[in-house]
Amino acid sequence: MNPPGSLQFCARLLRRQLVLAVRRPIEIGNPLLFFAMVVALFPLGLGPAPDQLAGFAPGILWIIALLSNLLTSDAVFRSDFEDGSLEQLLLAPQPLFISVLAYIGAHWLITGLLLALVSPVFALMLNLPGSAVGTLVLTLLLGTGVLSLVGCIGAALTVGLKRGGMLISLLILPLYMPVLIFGSAAVKAAVTGVPAGPYLAILGAMLCLAIALAPLAIAAGLRISIDA
Repeated sequence: MNPPGSLQFCARLLRRQLVLAVRRPIEIGNPLLFFAMVVALFPLGLGPAPDQLAGFAPGILWIIALLSNLLTSDAVFRSDFEDGSLEQLLLAPQPLFISVLAYIGAHWLITGLLLALVSPVFALMLNLPGSAVGTLVLTLLLGTGVLSLVGCIGAALTVGLKRGGMLISLLILPLYMPVLIFGSAAVKAAVTGVPAGPYLAILGAMLCLAIALAPLAIAAGLRISIDA
């Protein structure tokens, strides 16, 4: 029997990761719960003034999205590393840099996509103008894709460490900063009526660059971590 092609194998691996995530709903609920808790706490710290909340809303929402992504990045490869599945993946005939796309896609679907879909509710809680909500969702869809790709690089490099959570933060947090800057800037531009297109184009360019380079870096990081 011939082994499945690379794309077919990647699709099966993606389905496997999503099924495992559904069986462990805490992995899906944690980022959403963290997002909701922090959004609810910010008005207590900044005060309930609607204008003040609206001014800080783009930065607040993007910082929370970044931290939610960081919270889940450490566990992307860990369970497969512990049960030996990751070593088998390295021995598979399919290119590793294509196979890791399934892990990245599953991570984005259960974190970035869900956060983008529920973000309008939290945006209204922070009094973000309705005209900027669409831009917020679009920036999160693009930006969280970059965050997942970059976060998986850190996860691949630290998967062999028992306590890699702090190290992964130090490794990838500086790489998250451009996404945070341009994502929040796009939403602020929409709030003030300035065209957000240039910021969205930069986020799109970051996503294309990350898609092209991150899988290669992740594959190399996994080989280093497992061979170490």
